[in-house]
Amino acid sequence: MAMDDRTIIAILFHWAIAILLAPLFVGIISKTKAILAAKVGPSLFQPYYDIVKLFQKGVVYSRTTTWIFRVAPVIVLAVMLVLALMIPFGIVKAPIRFAGDIFLIAYLLGMARFFIIAAALDTGYSMEGMGASREAFFSCLAELALFMNFVTLAFKTKSLSLSSMIGADAPVRWEVFGPSLFLVVISLFIVILAENCRIPVDDPDTHLELTMVHEVMILDHSGPDLAYMLYASAMKLFLFMNILVPIITPIYSHDAVVGVIVFLAMLVGIAVTIGIVESSMARLRLNRVGNLLLIAFVLAFFGFVVALWKTI
Repeated sequence: MAMDDRTIIAILFHWAIAILLAPLFVGIISKTKAILAAKVGPSLFQPYYDIVKLFQKGVVYSRTTTWIFRVAPVIVLAVMLVLALMIPFGIVKAPIRFAGDIFLIAYLLGMARFFIIAAALDTGYSMEGMGASREAFFSCLAELALFMNFVTLAFKTKSLSLSSMIGADAPVRWEVFGPSLFLVVISLFIVILAENCRIPVDDPDTHLELTMVHEVMILDHSGPDLAYMLYASAMKLFLFMNILVPIITPIYSHDAVVGVIVFLAMLVGIAVTIGIVESSMARLRLNRVGNLLLIAFVLAFFGFVVALWKTI
């Protein structure tokens, strides 16, 4: 088999994992919240049902919107599909990885956010503009914490490739950088909640437009366009969880079966943890979200200081 054929198969396999598994973990979070609230709750596969139902419906466009509103859902989903090729999934290596790929990943995330915000502003609806403003402000703080974590990981691994930074190519040395990695893990977990608009930053289940961030920006999307947005949101959560998994994975094995079991168990564990967090606390007031993200930055910064101290 030629190298090009193997690369194509690796890309298709990586896409298949992301496309098939991403909505499942949204369902796990919802199911966890329902169980903790002593309710039956929706099925684990409810996100799949919702997306399929949306694809069966038509699309309605406001006369005030332009081409930006129409292409934004496709671009956002396409960006997530490209990002999926640059993030390892357990024992499955990232098909695209090179020195400095972390910068491309950051710019792709920024590109997706730009089109979500632009589409919200394109509607001319004041509530969506308010959500876009909040998204832009919170993302600035979240990216600051995210980059500080990347700086710490890059310093620890002496690499600017994400696969090497998070320990996907070689096990993370917790015995040496344990305290530093612990701070990074906590900081990254807060960033995951913020970047994916989960409680305590945003409530994905709320219907109060004045308190929404992400959900209010996609109110005017319908049919397949809304399905693209929901799928992209689920994939973004899945990809961020996969950044965290290699850092905290306690078992490394060359056995494919063991590797898959550990990979799925860690993903489920993170999803359940998010569900527990969302069930145990309320959404923060909007003027407090900035403080939470600054805490994430401070944790990442002290993680870098501890890593630096360990090398002296």
